[in-house]
Amino acid sequence: MNKKIYNENIDFINQQIIAMLSTDGRMAYSEIAKELKISNSLVHQRIRKLQEAGIISGFSVMLNAKEIGYETITYTGVTTKEARFAYSIAEKLKEIPEVVECHFVSGKYALFLKIVSANNEEFRKVLYEKIHNIEGVGGTDSFISFGSAFQKNITLL
Repeated sequence: MNKKIYNENIDFINQQIIAMLSTDGRMAYSEIAKELKISNSLVHQRIRKLQEAGIISGFSVMLNAKEIGYETITYTGVTTKEARFAYSIAEKLKEIPEVVECHFVSGKYALFLKIVSANNEEFRKVLYEKIHNIEGVGGTDSFISFGSAFQKNITLL
């Protein structure tokens, strides 16, 4: 796939740094510097500038929900009673710990959510006792995930 990068902050060295961090977010800056044959301080400076530009939005630990006890993972489409409710619903969804992702989408749904729950009964409670009680929610459709085939970050190279 031929990609056009639309940001002047991403030159060849930054692409290489991002690729290395995408593979191993815990890679030492000194190791990146050694691999790219540049100074340690240059790696620090470039990563800081990539963060300031919003290209690197952070570093985090990815938890395996099922391994820590969340047996039910669902994707749920939310319809609204009126389109104007989408933003206020999203704000209320932020307060529900089990809702780990919320996207504004086109089509039948106004919002599409990823919800993690201990089990189906807990999911039912989240759906009917929390989400359906938010003003403006018209309805929901849920899809249970049997497991992730893969997850990946976007690539630059």
